Amino acid sequence: MAGLSGRKRVFRLLPSALVFRLLFMPRVAKIERSTKETQLRLVLNVDGGGNLGIATGIPFFDHMLDLFAFHSLFGLEIVAQGDTAVDFHHTVEDIGIALGAALAQALGSKSGVMRYGCSYIPMDEALIRSVVDISGRPLLIYHAPFGAEGIGSFSFQLVGEFLRAFSTHAALTLHTAILYGRNSHHMVEGIFKSLAQALAAATSLNPGMPGIPSTKGLL
Repeated sequence: MAGLSGRKRVFRLLPSALVFRLLFMPRVAKIERSTKETQLRLVLNVDGGGNLGIATGIPFFDHMLDLFAFHSLFGLEIVAQGDTAVDFHHTVEDIGIALGAALAQALGSKSGVMRYGCSYIPMDEALIRSVVDISGRPLLIYHAPFGAEGIGSFSFQLVGEFLRAFSTHAALTLHTAILYGRNSHHMVEGIFKSLAQALAAATSLNPGMPGIPSTKGLL
């Protein structure tokens, strides 16, 4: 009940068009993807829910996606089976593709969103920055000087592959950089947390602009 009353208080601050959309047009998407290497199902709710069940077959990646769901405030469910006995690449990339496609589908015309988001995350000795523009123009600028090759069988090169697939299929501009740090685990956590919080800001609703956030009228 407390959550519902809080939601009602937020509604009072929003234009009627945005209230209508939140009530009757939830920002939810479901993606199912099947290839010769992977089969996955992904459900995304931009307006909340947290980790609704994440099972990729890659424990470290599950942990990072759990952090992403928690800090973005997105509802996220992922069930994936891939050729992980051969390599993690296909599974990680395909989840990036599906998550990006789900975000694009859930946001639709992107009307009413803030569009831009920026987050700095300190993870002990490491500092990571992510900046997002839900622009309709896919672009990734990524700077990640890791001091190690990976954790267990998870190569840190896969983080860049995930971000590239995600930003391309979400049709957004993403700048992510490790500004400094020593512990590669901290760096990777900072990447997923900063991306999550930047997206939380960019996808939040703007009470002052219920329409499409562009002078062109299209994103």
